[in-house]
Amino acid sequence: MFRIMFIYGAIAGVVIIAVMIVGMVLGGGAGSEVQGYLTMVVVLSLIFVGIKRYRDKELGGVIKFLPALGLGAGIAAVAAVFYVLSWETSLHLTDFAWMEAYKQSTIDGYQSSGLTGDALSEKVESLEAMMASYRNPLFRIPMTFVEIFPVGLLVALISAALLRNPKILPARA
Repeated sequence: MFRIMFIYGAIAGVVIIAVMIVGMVLGGGAGSEVQGYLTMVVVLSLIFVGIKRYRDKELGGVIKFLPALGLGAGIAAVAAVFYVLSWETSLHLTDFAWMEAYKQSTIDGYQSSGLTGDALSEKVESLEAMMASYRNPLFRIPMTFVEIFPVGLLVALISAALLRNPKILPARA
């Protein structure tokens, strides 16, 4: 079971961060949140594949809900750790360039929505405080983990609920 957690989680984590980095590079520094979360959901479908493989190959086509959920949560946790490690590596290799691009993109968005004067200054000040917090790894790493893990947990929950029924995508003989 741990082997499956590691293999499927590692693949999911590396693919997610690779797709997001490519999206950010092609998108000029900041990918959209919708694109990011859709990528996570699609790639984290490997949780379903991992649970199904374990159910079919190791358990003879039958798995209970809690073991399936545990396996799915384990895959999600490994994917999240790989995601965090990849993101940290990317930040350090680019000398945190993403942060400045994100900051400028956000300020441009405020200005294009018509924000000016004190209201704009207040938003920029708040953004700069958040960026200062983001430089602290004790803030950034858990925040990055929480970006992806709940999505994986939701996919694990749905996968466990579906795959506990051996009639759903039964094992081929």
